Amino acid sequence: MTLLVVDDEATVRELLSATLRFAGFRVTSAATGAEALAAAVAEPPDLVLLDVMLPDVDGFEVVRRLRERRAEGRRGPVPVLFLTARDGQADKVTGLSLGADDYVTKPFDLEELIARIRAILRRTSGHQAGVLTVGALALDAEGHQVTRSGRAVRVSPTEFRLLRYLMENAGRVVSKTQILDRVWRYDFGGDAGIVDTYISYLRRKVDVEDPKLIHTVHGVGYVMREPTG
Repeated sequence: MTLLVVDDEATVRELLSATLRFAGFRVTSAATGAEALAAAVAEPPDLVLLDVMLPDVDGFEVVRRLRERRAEGRRGPVPVLFLTARDGQADKVTGLSLGADDYVTKPFDLEELIARIRAILRRTSGHQAGVLTVGALALDAEGHQVTRSGRAVRVSPTEFRLLRYLMENAGRVVSKTQILDRVWRYDFGGDAGIVDTYISYLRRKVDVEDPKLIHTVHGVGYVMREPTG
């Protein structure tokens, strides 16, 4: 999916763009409100990360114009996540009242930001609520069910939590430490070997057919993604 990053600070744009590309997104960027509006029409994004304080028009006005014009090719308004140093309650109310999907203040945690982006995209991309999909693999978080190519896959509660974490971060490499913290909720003293064991269990259940979805990134961790070729 394509994200449009709008911020007048070059260092912020570069940091966000690099991080989001590493997380598996396609990223375009703009430094002003006018550039953002032009980019949204020329190549409609799936989500806009928008600063409020811009040098020409503020982010609130950008949202108003986006809502009026609606980027070509979309059935509805483009999702917007405000990412700004404007942390006043009135600003948050204004942003959300204009139809923004989320409002995050600076400084921010990159991992949390990516999780918020994925949550918005799941809500707005037309997928069934609570269902994560990667290729032919689907995980129903509410029904606690896993299927691949329509075939039910039986997994243990721990395997389900691990699979859900990998799918929520599809396209992004997650370390064993991150997995331990999020799936087993261990502190850094947890035994990383248990991650390898459960990854092996999952592969024997969800990767019994091609293409393989769970990949090892040696020296780093694991990533769930579809093959690009």
